[in-house]
Amino acid sequence: MITIDEFCKILDELYDEFDPRVFEGLNGGVIVEDRTEYHPEAENKDLVVLGAYKRDLLGKSILIYYGSFMELYGYMDTQDLKVEMRKTFRHEITHHLEYLAGENDLEIEDMKFIESYKEKE
Repeated sequence: MITIDEFCKILDELYDEFDPRVFEGLNGGVIVEDRTEYHPEAENKDLVVLGAYKRDLLGKSILIYYGSFMELYGYMDTQDLKVEMRKTFRHEITHHLEYLAGENDLEIEDMKFIESYKEKE
């Protein structure tokens, strides 16, 4: 399992893969939280949240949950973990860009995923 410092270094590398303009308006930045986050609809903590796009009175930010990644992918080597981190980071950036563009396609897709999850339960 990698440390939170190593995790942050990987996220810095992923951040650098993007044109800085992608992050315009993301005044809260990208934040790594040490905790494991579960979706409110989760039954028995079986729906782990890896990241979130947050909009509130303080601004817009992307949260990446180190604890969640370690719970799901802590067994992976660094390169495989980086692939999963990239997927999540791109997902959250897409939420940000869609919000700025007045779109919500990914938000709808996420809601459909949750509905499908609830139907299985």
